[in-house]
Amino acid sequence: MTDYEKLVAQVRAFTIARMDHYFKKEREAPVARSFRIESDRNNPIGKIVRREKLNGEEQLLLCIVLMPHLDPDFFSGIIQRFLPNGGNLPIFGCVKGKHHRGFIPTGETAMFILAGTDLKKRLEVAALLKSSRLINKGILSVEPVEEGEPEMSGKLVLSKEYAELFLTGKVTLPSFSPDFPAQKIDTEQEWDDLVLTDEVIAQIEELKRWIEHNDRLMNEWGMRKKLKPGYRVLFHGPPGTGKTLTASLLGKYTGRPVFRVDLSTIVSKYIGETEKNLSKLFDKAENKDWILFFDEADALFGKRTEVSDSHDRYANQEVSYLLQRVEMFSGLVILSTNYKSNLDDAFVRRFNSIIKFPFPDPAMREQLWKKSFSDQVTIGRDVDFKQIASAYKLAGGSIINAVHQASLKTISENSKSVSGESILHGIRREVEKEGKVFKPVILKGE
Repeated sequence: MTDYEKLVAQVRAFTIARMDHYFKKEREAPVARSFRIESDRNNPIGKIVRREKLNGEEQLLLCIVLMPHLDPDFFSGIIQRFLPNGGNLPIFGCVKGKHHRGFIPTGETAMFILAGTDLKKRLEVAALLKSSRLINKGILSVEPVEEGEPEMSGKLVLSKEYAELFLTGKVTLPSFSPDFPAQKIDTEQEWDDLVLTDEVIAQIEELKRWIEHNDRLMNEWGMRKKLKPGYRVLFHGPPGTGKTLTASLLGKYTGRPVFRVDLSTIVSKYIGETEKNLSKLFDKAENKDWILFFDEADALFGKRTEVSDSHDRYANQEVSYLLQRVEMFSGLVILSTNYKSNLDDAFVRRFNSIIKFPFPDPAMREQLWKKSFSDQVTIGRDVDFKQIASAYKLAGGSIINAVHQASLKTISENSKSVSGESILHGIRREVEKEGKVFKPVILKGE
């Protein structure tokens, strides 16, 4: 018998015991708080139970919402068992789905299975459906109903991500869409490929500590009541100094997906649309252990202006809304900008950490040149990276682009030895891109 077969049998037995007590009052009522999921601690549902420290009632709630995904006939079969000739059982709740042919549980279904007809206990279950960790973490929810109908008659729904996790053992990350205007970013580079100052490296270590130990701090140390959720950090500095690569590496080495937010999709000229787009993004990312990376963040998180017309007022409302959502987000938010002074002061004050990525000095540029070429090539004897680093003030991103051009030129010459001429060719392209005049140096080499 598989874990899930055991689980279905266990929930069916509990539900039948509740129905027996309802129809045959002499039977003893089952006790929800004593319910314990009988499954491997390492399967997805067992991991959720341990991670969230779910009590008996919460474990039973989770099972109730999972049942239609495992057995479409679960609830209809139990009702038919007690009403073989048909009939209604309003206290049991449940509704028909649009495509699902069986019954889907509602808040009323949970109230009945957990509490029967005991009004006090039913109200406690209704409160649980508003405050449980399952609700707060977005694992399950009670769908809203039409005005005037009982709130608990809404469908009890398992989130798409957790349904996928329980059924397949993994969750497919969202693709870029209007409802999720962010793209997952990855890197094949390593921490050793980053060339940063000791001070910046120390601050990045602080970020790693938050990612690795925040759950213990908030839960085991009881700091949830004293600290705001999440962590907010600002990366600022010139283009090409490693801000995006650092965000990607943080995700790579902590096992967290990093999503770069497309601000052009979020920002709208229509009143209220920007807030709506942001709300979709944060709602989707909440409680997922994702890292949100807002590149060129000053386009969205810029300074508020003095109000001279309605557009200024609404623009300021957008910034205020952003401030509120970023503060309440439970994950890691990284804002990246070339100019810290462009950000609204209210944001700057609320950052847990502000990390300045400086323009690389000659020694750092020399390291970048040495690290950027493939291990499959040799460097020509006429190349002196110290001389090149001193002569050309290029950021890391520009050096990578120059290496790209130099490598292509070397391949086109059917060679595996990168010459000084090829490197100068790549540098020329980068310098001219910036609208500057390229001044070639005479390479001393060895």
